Amino acid sequence: MDERIPRRLIGSIFAVGSLAFFGILTETVMTVLFPELMRELNVGTATVQWITTIYLLSVAVTMPISSYLKRRFPLKAIFVAAVILAVIGCVIMIFGRSFPVLILARIIQGVGSGIATPLMINIILEQSPKSKIGRLMGVGSLVITVAPAIGPTVGGAISSVLPWRAIFVFILPIMAISLVVGLLCIEQKTPTQSAQLNPLQFIAIVLGLAGLIMALNQAGVAVSAAADGASFTLSANIAGASLVIGVLALLFFGYSSKRSFSPLIRLGILRDPVVLLHLLAYAILPMVGIGFGYVITNLAQLSLGADAFLAGALVLPGALIGAFFAPVGGMLYDRFGATRPILTAFAVAVVGPVLLLVFSMRLTPALLAGFYFIFGLSYALGYSNIMTSALSALPGQFTPDGNAIFNTMLQFGGAAGTTLFSTILTIAQAGAGGEGTPAFAHATAVGGAWTFATMIVICVAAFAALAAAFRIRARRR
Repeated sequence: MDERIPRRLIGSIFAVGSLAFFGILTETVMTVLFPELMRELNVGTATVQWITTIYLLSVAVTMPISSYLKRRFPLKAIFVAAVILAVIGCVIMIFGRSFPVLILARIIQGVGSGIATPLMINIILEQSPKSKIGRLMGVGSLVITVAPAIGPTVGGAISSVLPWRAIFVFILPIMAISLVVGLLCIEQKTPTQSAQLNPLQFIAIVLGLAGLIMALNQAGVAVSAAADGASFTLSANIAGASLVIGVLALLFFGYSSKRSFSPLIRLGILRDPVVLLHLLAYAILPMVGIGFGYVITNLAQLSLGADAFLAGALVLPGALIGAFFAPVGGMLYDRFGATRPILTAFAVAVVGPVLLLVFSMRLTPALLAGFYFIFGLSYALGYSNIMTSALSALPGQFTPDGNAIFNTMLQFGGAAGTTLFSTILTIAQAGAGGEGTPAFAHATAVGGAWTFATMIVICVAAFAALAAAFRIRARRR
């Protein structure tokens, strides 16, 4: 049966999707602006990274409550709240003149993005015709996969001709259009419930996620400092303490959720090994997908001598073509089911980092862009189908919980990937002299080779997890 996609649903996806898109876009836009921000705000490398880290942290601690928000409040009210937060954050970024003020803006923007992204997925899963759910999830994946990939390109292009604050000026009118479209199109298909927000569970999930992200960030800082021969004791201690706090808080959250009548997130869905294996792949693949944006731009500048604009542009072909083909991946899912489209996509995707490893010591900008193109296209074809496949067998009332868990793990994967790859490059560059010297360029290329090898391991692990999940599902049938 070929069902029609309602126009109001298309408008809803556009409104919420554009809001989520620009929220996620600013996640990686800011990374290419770090040198300029360091000069303007008079802060160091370790400090300026908080512009991105605090944003990721805000998104991560907001996404787990998306299930509660979906059950408790009307969709339009959630959407309007996300728009207001996005606009306030943009205005503060435009007029803020101190580092703490910009940090406040990034927190507000992160909360808005953490609301908008799960809302978009919930609308697609709840309101899409069954025969079109794959392609509409593919459209939704444009937001998740393309926005962070093109962020460095957008940031480099705008900052080369305009002040960096112009980025947020351009976003404001798009937010206004999204608000109007959303108010006209978003429909409430299911009634709200009298769900309760357990304050202890909320505090536990905030401490747990904040602790783990802080541990990742400070571990990277500590390893980088050690590689440079600087003092790393403080960063290492912060990383260790944050890890302990994060793990204990998450263990308490899991224990409390089991005993709660109305838990913040119903974790029982993870007892199913099929869902758990899908989640593993969904969590580790963004380490490569989002981490590539950092790796390519840094290799291009520090090893190949490209300028910031060219370095950012190298990810653009793979990201844009991937944007067009993500819905195609969803159409293949609708027609052939999950197994073949997903496994084929990631079997091809691993070819990209394999070629990059083989040619790592003799790369050119064209080869860097071309081999990333192979990965970016295949990644876009398959990634959104992972969550669709995992949640397709869940009862409808548990879909918001699965959505919250999967999107939270996506944020962790992206944060972990950037931290891991930046640490690998830093270790390789240690003792190689100053930036711009042949020795430093060679060391960066070596770090790139180590990074590509790590990417291959991650892709193979994700493929194995998905293959195991499909085998279990096939035996059940």
